[in-house]
Amino acid sequence: MKGKKRSLILLAVALVLILMGSILAGVFNGGKGAVSVTRISFDGGHGTLSGLLYMPKGASEENPRPAIVVTHGYLNSAEMQDANAIELSRRGFVVLALDQYDHGHSDLDDAVYTGEDFFGMWLPFWMWSQHDAVAYMYEQPYVLKDEAGNGIIGVTGHSMGGFSSTVALWMDEQEFAATGVRKIYAGLTEGADFSYSAFVGADVASADAAGGGRIMGKVAAQYDEFFFNAPDDPSGTVRKKNYVATPEALLWLQQESAEPNTWYDTSDGGKRIIFQPAETHPWNHFSATTTGYAVYFYMTAFQDYAKDLNPIDPASQIWQFKEAFECVALVGFVLLILAVASLLIEIPGLNKAKTGELEPAPSVTGASGKFGSVALLLCLILLPAIFFSPLMDGGPSDEMVKGLFYISCALGFSGLLGLLFSLKAEENKKGLLIGSICVMIAGSALAIVTHTPMYADGAYWSALGVNSIAYWTIGCALISLLAMSVVYVGSKVKTGATFKSYGVTFKPLAILMSLVVAILTWAIAYGVLFLMDLLFKADFRIWTFAFKTFDFNICTVILRYLPTFLLFYIVSTAAITVNTNTEKLKGFWGYLLAIALNAGGAILWLLNQYGTLFSTGVAAHPGSALSGIVLVAMVPTLSIAAIISRNLYKKTGNIWLPAFLNALLMTTMTIANTMVAFK
Repeated sequence: MKGKKRSLILLAVALVLILMGSILAGVFNGGKGAVSVTRISFDGGHGTLSGLLYMPKGASEENPRPAIVVTHGYLNSAEMQDANAIELSRRGFVVLALDQYDHGHSDLDDAVYTGEDFFGMWLPFWMWSQHDAVAYMYEQPYVLKDEAGNGIIGVTGHSMGGFSSTVALWMDEQEFAATGVRKIYAGLTEGADFSYSAFVGADVASADAAGGGRIMGKVAAQYDEFFFNAPDDPSGTVRKKNYVATPEALLWLQQESAEPNTWYDTSDGGKRIIFQPAETHPWNHFSATTTGYAVYFYMTAFQDYAKDLNPIDPASQIWQFKEAFECVALVGFVLLILAVASLLIEIPGLNKAKTGELEPAPSVTGASGKFGSVALLLCLILLPAIFFSPLMDGGPSDEMVKGLFYISCALGFSGLLGLLFSLKAEENKKGLLIGSICVMIAGSALAIVTHTPMYADGAYWSALGVNSIAYWTIGCALISLLAMSVVYVGSKVKTGATFKSYGVTFKPLAILMSLVVAILTWAIAYGVLFLMDLLFKADFRIWTFAFKTFDFNICTVILRYLPTFLLFYIVSTAAITVNTNTEKLKGFWGYLLAIALNAGGAILWLLNQYGTLFSTGVAAHPGSALSGIVLVAMVPTLSIAAIISRNLYKKTGNIWLPAFLNALLMTTMTIANTMVAFK
């Protein structure tokens, strides 16, 4: 009864945090009452496009305003442009924060794909997104046109959205040659040069020639992980850059030499500028500096149409409050999950998910025992970091992955030998038998994974940005399982450890009820999320990490990836259970160790990567661009999962509920935040 009361109090606190955070996030998202925000959806010509429309008060058919379409990069959605959308709309611009095709709530028609390989699925979504969104906005009566019918519209995109914006400008000039009308008046790209837009013809020379007298700019961060490299840069793009000095930038600026943050006139009558903040690629869309550049750029570009604009200083920004209150709601969301799951397992029938409280294992005594325990924990923490770049960036062809293959084979074979030995053992026969089987299975499975290209079928594994994550995830799961199995055979079997010590029970009813509780908790939690989005256009996020709404047509894709992440969370929850269920690790310290076991390796890798980048100008792994960015969001993902695992195994006495729940939550969150083709 006491536990139920605590859960009800936790539920109340969670709901207060969610409601307060969502309401206040909505207030700042709407410019403190100056802007109306609605989610819209329309036929873009190549599929369905969706986005958040920010309408300043006073904008109407009778009083049309300059409009700006802002959009995100490869693995994000419209909400990643919150800063630009909020700050531009509160200054009087109509803003459409766009979900690019196959992201968020937008969907590309299958007929538009040019193939089932990576490029056939990857290229069409960004090639058409901004162009089609501009065509829609141009037709809206609340969007301003000049006397000649030209659109007073700006385009801004980050990363892949920047390439989409570059292509939209290029296509707009081609259409102008036929129609005599330009729909786009100005364009600012963030985190994008011409390397990918060149795939469809918009290289730097073509983009320069297609300027059409427009006002254009670029945000080229000095520490951008991908772009703005000089021709003579060594291999590996995660290094400091000075884009304004490169031949590409000088050609685009039409200058022999140039300085950042400086306007230059072009031969066609336009103006161009390059901003160079000391930021990384994902830092752009969480930066007061870059947001200030965007405000300054558009207030300058549209100064001839300033009668209905609000001349608020670029440094005066409120988007940070929206992000802060959504983070408050995120904390409430995690507490809600814990409270709902804890209450559900008290309901008759569903309470069969509980198998009895786990007795804490005695703390290790003696210097050698303590040293061994610390060494083991460090090994479990470091292994995912050591093999992060090889698995994420290299795959089976990487030399370290090849080495891991041979180690796996050797350990798998040793498991077979251990199995034969256990048949003749006189002590701990059952434990040695089970442990040897686990070593043999884990070693064999890891050998297969490290030797076989996985997630290569794009038509089936159609969340392309998730595939390398999935490969690393399944690799980490099997590495951890193999390490735990070896340790079990080598030492824990002598202490009488059993499956129960790891929180593993094979009671069918307990497993089934754990699954039911996990599904119900997932449904209730996401139901609250959808309600907050409906009422306040708020989701639960911090920077690149977000629980957000999704269209249900991606559910089949979620189910495809679910087994991969389920394996990981089964193993990680077992590791957390056996390593934190001790007499000395109660309360805070147990949670801290659980987080270290899950996310410690990721944190150490990032500290090494970016500490080296900022101190020397070259990252520790200069070839790990996208993978390093992805890992930033993995830290809160794995940390939250660790909290859920520890909290719920303590209440159920087994790993199944937290493993099922983490797999459902994190797979859904991952797929909802990325590109999904062939749904």
